[in-house]
Amino acid sequence: MKHSREFEIAFVGLKPGNHVFNYSVDDRFFEKFENPEFKNAQIDVKLDFDKKNGIFLLHFSINGKILIPCDRCGDEFEMVVWDEFELVVKVIEDELVAKKTEEDAEIAYIGRSESILDVSTWIYEFIILSVPMQHIHPDDPQGKSTCNQKALDILNQQQSDASPTIWDHLKNKINN
Repeated sequence: MKHSREFEIAFVGLKPGNHVFNYSVDDRFFEKFENPEFKNAQIDVKLDFDKKNGIFLLHFSINGKILIPCDRCGDEFEMVVWDEFELVVKVIEDELVAKKTEEDAEIAYIGRSESILDVSTWIYEFIILSVPMQHIHPDDPQGKSTCNQKALDILNQQQSDASPTIWDHLKNKINN
């Protein structure tokens, strides 16, 4: 994949104050990173970039949708993703950048000799963090699951047919 400058901010030429950057992220964006568990990404990222003397305050707003497999039934469904993240970028002496550790995830460091800030990695990380850990079809307006009913029936049948687990045996021994 060729290098894209779409996510680079040439901050040296920016006047102090607030600047807004908007990005549209689709599946092509994820090609340069580890492939996520979802596809058909249609995500808008708004970056409020507040340039101050020696420090940048970044506010990322993530909003969009993805196609992801359901953890319960296995069918794919469209999931809405949204979140907001704050990040502080401090400009420090070049030789100190390598010494900084990731003790504080909300602060990043760049050297004084830098003139461009690539925000693509942060956008990737924040999108991944916006996806909930559990991926389950949402309920319909009546509160009924929209999961594949056939898959749910098979799971319920297997659960009722299953022999007692070791935990059930232990529980019975404790209670007797």
